[in-house]
Amino acid sequence: MSRTALAFALSFALASASAFAHDHDQPGQSIDKVSGSITAEANQSYGDLETVNGSIRLESSARAGDTETVNGSINAADNVSVSSLSTVNGSIRLGTQARIARDIETVNGSIFVDNGGDIGGGIETVNGAIGLVDTDLAGGIETVNGDITVGIGSHVKGGIRIEKPHGWSMQKRKPNRIIIGPNAQVDGAMVFERPVVLYVHSTAKVGRITGATAIAYSTARAPTEE
Repeated sequence: MSRTALAFALSFALASASAFAHDHDQPGQSIDKVSGSITAEANQSYGDLETVNGSIRLESSARAGDTETVNGSINAADNVSVSSLSTVNGSIRLGTQARIARDIETVNGSIFVDNGGDIGGGIETVNGAIGLVDTDLAGGIETVNGDITVGIGSHVKGGIRIEKPHGWSMQKRKPNRIIIGPNAQVDGAMVFERPVVLYVHSTAKVGRITGATAIAYSTARAPTEE
């Protein structure tokens, strides 16, 4: 995963460096900037949204194509519809009823999808937590150093993988905290290549687990480690 993320960062930065920067964020158009934030206005449709140094905000019910930045966060209000979301240095946070056709990716930052999310691909981070609430994920979840919460009512169809650290990321860290919440479901294997603490709610359904032993719980929230 880290090689994929690095390739994305380099290719996107090089492509964007020669891009023409629009002065205004016009509905219906693709927006491509080297520096500056982008706002997709409420109830408007856009093409691709790309910037190198800047954040991206999608207001309520905005629609867009691939939405990408290198240095900046991506924040979306409720009912947005986007082809894909990616950043290198920044978090990604989605409101309720988000529709993402393909993947959500970041290298250094967290990802959170609120109630009613429908994700057509997978979710990946290297250094960042991942949280889902009542969300359907067609792909899987991958991270190296991030905690994962598959929250109440969520369905992950592509399994979960925690990759073994390489290079600079091999420094000693506490185990990843993995929570499979009430009435959540994870299809496919859950593979852990590094130490984790895995909590699985008594009402959750999971597949084969490799590299960890599940700790069952039945309370509204998972236990906290001492």
